[in-house]
Amino acid sequence: MSGHEHRIDGDGLVRPHRDSHLLIGRGEPVGRLAREELEAATLREGAARSHGAGDRARPEEPDVERTCFERDHDRIVHSTSFRRLAGKTQVVVYPTDHQRTRLTHAIEVAQVATSIARGVGANVTLADAIALGHDCGHGPGGHASEEAFDAFLPGGFDHGPWGARVALSGLNLCAETLDGIANHSWSSPAPSTVEGEIVSWADRIGYCAHDLEDAIRAGIVAPGEVPDRIVDVIGLSLRDQLSTLIGSVISTTCRTGAVGMDARTAGALTALRRFNYEQIYTRSESLAQSHTMVEVLQQLVSYYAEHPAELPPEHCDRDDPTRSAVTYVAGMTDRFAFDCAERLLGWEAARLPRGIGHGA
Repeated sequence: MSGHEHRIDGDGLVRPHRDSHLLIGRGEPVGRLAREELEAATLREGAARSHGAGDRARPEEPDVERTCFERDHDRIVHSTSFRRLAGKTQVVVYPTDHQRTRLTHAIEVAQVATSIARGVGANVTLADAIALGHDCGHGPGGHASEEAFDAFLPGGFDHGPWGARVALSGLNLCAETLDGIANHSWSSPAPSTVEGEIVSWADRIGYCAHDLEDAIRAGIVAPGEVPDRIVDVIGLSLRDQLSTLIGSVISTTCRTGAVGMDARTAGALTALRRFNYEQIYTRSESLAQSHTMVEVLQQLVSYYAEHPAELPPEHCDRDDPTRSAVTYVAGMTDRFAFDCAERLLGWEAARLPRGIGHGA
């Protein structure tokens, strides 16, 4: 192992480098109360304020060091549901080195959300927590999992509420965080916080711009195919698109007081989303991949509902074996679901979806 043995100074201080010498001003630790005071002094009217332990289903004592939303952020980052996003489809299964997974999508949405929150004077920490957790309810195979699981649940399967109420339920998150996660999709009721609405914009900005970049890199779309009505307003490169879209939300929100985007820029974003649906999401290869994922996931749910003893103990609810099966399968990564399909259902590897490489 490289590195040196730690050095102990005369006052018992251990430092990380042989030549460590930098100092910071001394004083009391900057704990929760100090940061709550800073929020009160700097956040704009209408922004969410953290207070004490937060509004949680199971009451907790306030943390000495962290605000309630900082605790939520940390719990999400350290959760199993969040880690599993690394193995879940964003647009294509088995992504190559530069294609997004659900995890990289969540991180990039968090970057967009925190940029907007800082620019408008909202609670950056709450926006960050909601954004990082917003897709934790997704099953394997992307949105195909919602179609697959709809058949087994009376009210259907929606990854937002499922993430808040099932996938992340054990974390005892604050009501504001859970509300933002449950309602981040535009088809959902409006979130109860400004920060939740910021994440709704950040998610749409993120997946539209990032999915286009992935498609261009994979050879699915050529740069010249992107319509002028999009490029002329928000540009073609990821940097230009994010800069323009984020800037529009910040300037519009600061001007009007409502979390929104000016009509010209929003029109370009709508056109980009439509272009992605037509050229990426609903292309024949993508639809074939989606149909196969639906078949795999439905067969897995049926299998585990009929064989509940094969579920891990924490997922086994004898009163509702079908819901238990959906909960277990929804938590799987793509690769684990495919392994189960081969091992339990007799699927051949050649029938399972494959990643899309350059020129596909």
